[in-house]
Amino acid sequence: MPGADGYWLVNEIRHLADDRAEQLKRDSDKVVQELDKRLRADLRKTGDFSRVHPLPASGQEVADDPDARLVVIGTADPYSKDAGSSGEIFAKKVLESRGNSPRLYKNTLAFLAVDKTRLQDLDEAVRKYLAWKSIVEEKTTLNLDPHQLTQAETQRGTADSVVTARIPEAYQWLLVPVQDKPQSSVEWQAFRLTGSDSLAARASKKLRNDELLLTGFAPSRLRMELDGVPLWRGESVAIKQLVEDFGRYLYLPRLKDSSVLLGAIREGLGLLTWEKDSFAYADSYDESAGRYRGLRGGQQVFSVDADSSGLLVKSEITRKQIDAETKPEPPPVDGPTPIPPGPGPEPVPPTPPEAAKPKRFHGSVELDATRVGRDAGRIADEVISHLAGLVGAKVKITLEIEAEVPNGAPDNVVRTVTENSRTLKFTNQGFEKE
Repeated sequence: MPGADGYWLVNEIRHLADDRAEQLKRDSDKVVQELDKRLRADLRKTGDFSRVHPLPASGQEVADDPDARLVVIGTADPYSKDAGSSGEIFAKKVLESRGNSPRLYKNTLAFLAVDKTRLQDLDEAVRKYLAWKSIVEEKTTLNLDPHQLTQAETQRGTADSVVTARIPEAYQWLLVPVQDKPQSSVEWQAFRLTGSDSLAARASKKLRNDELLLTGFAPSRLRMELDGVPLWRGESVAIKQLVEDFGRYLYLPRLKDSSVLLGAIREGLGLLTWEKDSFAYADSYDESAGRYRGLRGGQQVFSVDADSSGLLVKSEITRKQIDAETKPEPPPVDGPTPIPPGPGPEPVPPTPPEAAKPKRFHGSVELDATRVGRDAGRIADEVISHLAGLVGAKVKITLEIEAEVPNGAPDNVVRTVTENSRTLKFTNQGFEKE
């Protein structure tokens, strides 16, 4: 407390900070408000999600849209692996309904929850920060001298850094609803997140790496989903219906947004191997004539969008209609066609030999060391999948790593990298001093 000279000792200020932090246990609204502000600032970085819903009070505040979104659950509902975790209960309620209405687009949501045990450490860090912040703000009332004020500002800065570090440590649980097939029940997978990226970026990176969120989609894989579930409605399916399906059903791949699906459709329509690997396109179906209008396969279609009225058509149905409508007309039945007199038929020029097709491909590319997972995934979807899908193709992929460390690699890094390289069966690896 103040002495006769009106100044306080540094240890007395520490005691005051401890007392104020303790009092904040009974005034938890200030702690919640501070956490809310910091979380919302971090969640402005949305990663691969189209949108992030920060700290909704209920499912009513979570929009029902067909694009992938992250729901960050408030600290009132922490997660633990114990049965009946309030974090998981909250996530299930949001997944099932939006207010009083059933939720349609369930295959678009993932949830981020705070760890029940780490929440206590986070709460303590926020209370200490708020205590030191209030002392600095009341420097005149408390009659702090320059030395005491410097000490208080230093403590406030340290406490601020601790809160910043503990937020990602506490918000470490990614909860994802999954379903193996239409007849299976919905299961919840919980992943523990690590890393120093923003909360949403860490979550989307984990989902991408585990193929629980796709930012790219091969047309051959779309064909597999169409045939396997199946998603066809008879001989065809409306593109608009497919957009709905991928947003709704948890047994389908979770896509970043509808543009991923539409990109796969456009690429699949232009494939030369469309009859085996993809599908065809039609403007509409004429029920009275029993045929598809504007039917074409192996051609680019640029009018495909989420509101398109077009249809994807099974390749075998497309081939059947095209062959039926392009049959040559039979010769007339009145009699044989007279052959004009002449010296004889003209010699038929030889058919030029078919140009040899390329039989090998090789390529190399530099990857961003901080985004290897993203870049490798794109290469797999956009290059490797096309080559591996060719009949009889043998694709060999080699990852080459070359690192220069100007200041030299420390011993612990050398040991870790060497041991991990052996475990991962590197055929050639080692450090060099020059």
